[in-house]
Amino acid sequence: MATESKREIVRLEKVTKRFGDFTALNGVDISVTEGEVVAIIGPSGSGKSTLLRTINQLEPHDEGRIFFDGMELTDDSRTLTKIRAETGMVFQQFNLFPHLTVLRNIALAPQKVHHRPEQEAEERALQLLDRVGIVEQAEKYPGQLSGGQQQRVAIARALAMDPKLMMFDEPTSALDPEMINEVLKVMTELAASGMTMICVTHEMGFARNAANRVIFMDEGEIVEIGTSAEFFTTPREPRTKTFLDQILTH
Repeated sequence: MATESKREIVRLEKVTKRFGDFTALNGVDISVTEGEVVAIIGPSGSGKSTLLRTINQLEPHDEGRIFFDGMELTDDSRTLTKIRAETGMVFQQFNLFPHLTVLRNIALAPQKVHHRPEQEAEERALQLLDRVGIVEQAEKYPGQLSGGQQQRVAIARALAMDPKLMMFDEPTSALDPEMINEVLKVMTELAASGMTMICVTHEMGFARNAANRVIFMDEGEIVEIGTSAEFFTTPREPRTKTFLDQILTH
């Protein structure tokens, strides 16, 4: 009996993005299926963050096509509304509302976008805070939390929209070393739960252990894609080998 193929959540076809004379993405092709965890690694300026930002159209692409759950993304306001309502994005900076409690930071968007009643949205927010391990912080304000706690609030806020895709853009890069593991633990648990995830990261341990596939980018192009096991043990491309040698020996 044939196995059922998994639903494709995201597909990029020959996507190019320019900033003036600088080409940030050059003909990128990627497909991510439901439940897959993809880690994107590479040197600074290689186009990793730009790739994420084109998927949710924070940066409109110049050429190529992007499909999200079967729908092609255009500059039509309806497709932009849909993609932003159905994807969660966690940035390097936490982007929390400083004047709102942790609970209200998480509950606000589901009320405004999905029109959920306040009590329902707040009950869901508490469940998510429990999931990321900081339910006791619900009534505090972001400024009263550590960086690691704030990033876990940001993850809970993204999850509150029940996204089909979670995207992480270097979510640990602004954290002190002792706070990195608490965020990676939440991300690893999310990956194990079956959440579809694309993670731009420099945390090689996370990429090796939590990702199904690893993508190496350099100069706006995809240099190599492989399973996490293959990628770290037997990389094929010289540029990949050089990058791994540099990053894994430091």
